[in-house]
Amino acid sequence: MVLSELYWDHHIPLPKLGPLQSRLVTAFVALVCFINSYDGDFVFDDSEAIINNKDLNPDTPLSNIWKNDFWGSNLSSNSSHKSYRPLTVLTFRINYLLAGGLHPIGFHMLNVALHCVISVLMIDVFAILIGGLVHDGRGAKLSLSPKASFLAALFFASHPVHTESVSRVGRRDSAGCLCPALEFLSVGGDKKFSVLWIFGSILLCAVAMLCKEQGITVLIGGLVRSGLFMRLALLFLGGSFLLYARWRIMGTGPPSFTEVDNPASFAENVILRIVNYNYYYSLNAWLLLCPWWLCFDWSMGCVPLIKSATDWRIFWPLLLWCCLMGLVYQALCSQDSNKRRTLTFGLVLLVIPFLPASNLFFRVGFVIAERVLYLSSAGYCLILAYAVGFCSCHWKKHKVSATLTLLCVNVARSAQRSQQWRSEQSLFASALSVCPLNAKVHYNVGKNLADRGNQSAAVKYYREAVRLHPKYVHAMNNLGNILKERNELKEAEVLLSAAVNIQPDFAAAWMNLGIVQNSLKKFDKAEQSYWNAIKFRKKYPDCYYNLGRLYADLNRSIDALNAWRNATMLKPDHSLAWNNMVILLDNTGNLAQAELIGKEALKILPKDHTIMFSLANVLGKQEKYKESEGFFLNALKINPNVASCHGNLAVLYHRWGKLDLAKRHYELSLRLDPSAPGTKENYNMLKRKLELRQRTVG
Repeated sequence: MVLSELYWDHHIPLPKLGPLQSRLVTAFVALVCFINSYDGDFVFDDSEAIINNKDLNPDTPLSNIWKNDFWGSNLSSNSSHKSYRPLTVLTFRINYLLAGGLHPIGFHMLNVALHCVISVLMIDVFAILIGGLVHDGRGAKLSLSPKASFLAALFFASHPVHTESVSRVGRRDSAGCLCPALEFLSVGGDKKFSVLWIFGSILLCAVAMLCKEQGITVLIGGLVRSGLFMRLALLFLGGSFLLYARWRIMGTGPPSFTEVDNPASFAENVILRIVNYNYYYSLNAWLLLCPWWLCFDWSMGCVPLIKSATDWRIFWPLLLWCCLMGLVYQALCSQDSNKRRTLTFGLVLLVIPFLPASNLFFRVGFVIAERVLYLSSAGYCLILAYAVGFCSCHWKKHKVSATLTLLCVNVARSAQRSQQWRSEQSLFASALSVCPLNAKVHYNVGKNLADRGNQSAAVKYYREAVRLHPKYVHAMNNLGNILKERNELKEAEVLLSAAVNIQPDFAAAWMNLGIVQNSLKKFDKAEQSYWNAIKFRKKYPDCYYNLGRLYADLNRSIDALNAWRNATMLKPDHSLAWNNMVILLDNTGNLAQAELIGKEALKILPKDHTIMFSLANVLGKQEKYKESEGFFLNALKINPNVASCHGNLAVLYHRWGKLDLAKRHYELSLRLDPSAPGTKENYNMLKRKLELRQRTVG
């Protein structure tokens, strides 16, 4: 075969570039699309995968990444997501080590670089799938479809559906795609059958599966080689072994998901499930065709279920299957062997990587997830490149402008979407127009507003989230918290009570309900709520702290001290619990014990000015003036603008007889807070004393 035999490649409206130039252009396009996210924040569930994941910390044993899931939870735990991706987590850990901490820029830059590398590799992958590679007699391999493979790689590099995989830190999809690309290049470039190459495919498959579950689809690369029976037998045995090993690692059970994650999978009627699954497939196909409506989350009512044969949306899965059947017919029955080859591999690459997300083999935890289309989009880009070549053969006019327009639109949309992924504020706000029925979108917008201090605006979105999904306990809990802060205690109690009735093991809601009931003077109910929270979350230092406050309000000093001691045992740096112990012991006259507790706390929190302040007060009452002065002054070094600290230091100097210093700190206290209780009276008393001293001296 010679290059001229692929007639439609010559009609592709792109210049014929050399191998190096085409790779540089492809990498540049990929870079332009996503580089504006390089200095973005950690967003959405990056907080769980990165910020709160202890497996990234160098102090955590490296062996833990092989025992835990992607989110850092033990795989044997009932709450585990069962997403076993240790190699992806290892890349996060390397990022952490190189950057010296959780700095997003390093994570984002590696993601963008990885996408650029994969996009460049896809040139040769597409070349192999379209027409293969031939030797030029000097050992070099030449593509039979240089323009088509280049165009398909440009489509892949710039496709907006990749934004979640590239601009989000997650990385699992792009990392999992690297191995399939390498496998195609190493196994698919030579058509001669080799058992060694088959085992290489299985090894790359194992590596890919340690990045993400879809890595099993690496094995499709072996289909481009000869030796069909032996090849398929070895691939089947290898794939089966890897699937069995993964099943064992997962604890021989799939993860558990709720109805809001994937409502179609919970439909009782099998026909309804099938119809809605197919509707989901059509929406995924639409995201590939027209990636304008992109959203970070498609659950919680974003895609209402089809429940009736009269629902007009049934048309879309029917249209999808008509298109797929048309492509399959052309792939099987066309007289053009190259067309059959290109469409066959395009369909295989489109469909097979999507199968793990299709609900066919097990329930997945999402309705639509743009990230799972990362590898499938390569099949779509291959078919699209063929379509451009086919149309260019028959319609000469405007083919250059049409192709360039399509590429420019993709680049512009990718850059725009990448910009939206830079911060949670822009990401969540962008979803409101795409999924206005999604309660989680409103919840996240509200949470972001609350985190930025705009609680009044947050209330509106939390209320809408609860309206859209009346059993959304996290929205109820957060709304209840804001209402509690605004002293709207009755409504807060109703919301939090509803949340714990819906989800009885919701420990945080029990604790917040206890705080509200305590404020409403419903002390018995508050105590019971706190103990319910502790029952469902054994290690809950904040709940013990709030329980101690309740006991202090009830003058149950011993119980309060025990609760706060439990809080500090569970969380040694719990400043409020330590400080409250010192204050309570001070107020009850146990000054020696208060001193011991205060000094114990400062060993753990040596720069905590609030504990220094409380301990200084205790020492002052024991007439240990010099030691007390030291703690007051240290506290003021850390935070010099605390009026009460200046005021109490002035009282110390007043008692100590250092009246000039006392006068100076009274004045500093009154300058910071003119209405400070007792300070003005003490200052006036000191001034009279100083005047009397001057008259006496005079």
